Formats: sequence, structure tokens, C-alpha cells
Amino acid sequence: MGVPRTRKHKLTDEIVGRLARRHSTAVVLFHHAVAERLGLGPTDHKCLDLLRERGAMAGSDLGAITGLTSGAITGVVARLERAGYLHREPDPHDGRKQILHLALRRAHIQDVIDPLRKDVATLLQNFDANQLTAIAEFLSRTTDLIYRHSALLRAETISDLRRTPVPRRVPPPTRPNENPEMKVQR
Repeated sequence: MGVPRTRKHKLTDEIVGRLARRHSTAVVLFHHAVAERLGLGPTDHKCLDLLRERGAMAGSDLGAITGLTSGAITGVVARLERAGYLHREPDPHDGRKQILHLALRRAHIQDVIDPLRKDVATLLQNFDANQLTAIAEFLSRTTDLIYRHSALLRAETISDLRRTPVPRRVPPPTRPNENPEMKVQR
């Protein structure tokens, strides 16, 4: 029984260490390339993905999810609206807010991502139903963990920023003959 346990431990280390990091980097670089192809910034592209995943929401909600400032969200929304990916509507419950909605037409983003989606679907045909269930469960649970750890990191960062004293500006030292109160004796 020691050999299977050792093999499982080594596989776990490999997944958590090298493979997950390598996968994450590849995904980030792919989405940078997608954003570039669409004429968007990576942040704009991922905010669009959040709207696609979670549905219509207020800009303040998008800011809360991403950790972006209200000014940054305003810029993201303006760029996505200009590019035709979303439109804004007044919030019926709060006149100060606007609800962000995806544009109804099929987004050009699908044309850019579809080749990878098809390749992944082909790859998944090599797995049986039990393996596919395990892959789906792994992706779902790790996604939840990543969102949770992102929120924890953001909270820790905000807490650290509040505790760190702002350095006071200290005037540069003066030479004795430049100080009007100190008279040079000759």
C-alpha cells in the first residue's frame, strides 16, 4: 500500500506545483491574446467574461467582484460599450446606478474562442464518463477556491494598506550656510 500512496502524493505534488501553474499561465496568456485580437485590454475581456457568466449587474457589483476601483470600472464599461459588447440601462430601483447588459448579438469573442473550444471538446472525447465527472468536479471546486483566495488576498492587502503608516514628507537637510538662522562666523 505504500507504493500507491507515494505515487498519489507525487501526482498531487505535480498537479499542485508545476501543472496547475503551467495551466494557469497558459490560460492567462491565451486570454491576453484573445483580448488583443478583439481590440480590448485583458481586464476588459475578463470583465466581459464575468458579465457573460453571471448575467446583468451594476458596475459597482462588477467592481466588487474584480476589486477594480469605480474609475477603472467606468473605463472598462465605456470601452466595452464602444466596442458593442454591452449596453447600460438605468437601475429601476436606484437611479444612481446603471445595469450592464451584454449586447444581444453573438459576440465576435465566440469566433475567436471557438477553435480552442472545439479542440478541447475533441480532447475530452478521450476520457470516459467517470474521468469527465472528475475533471468537471476538479474545475468547479478549484474555481471556487480561486475566487475565495482572491477575495482573501484582496482583504489582506486592504488591511495591510490601512495599517501601514503613510510616510511623512521630511524636508531635505540644509547646509549650515543656507540656514538663515545660522550665521556663518568669518
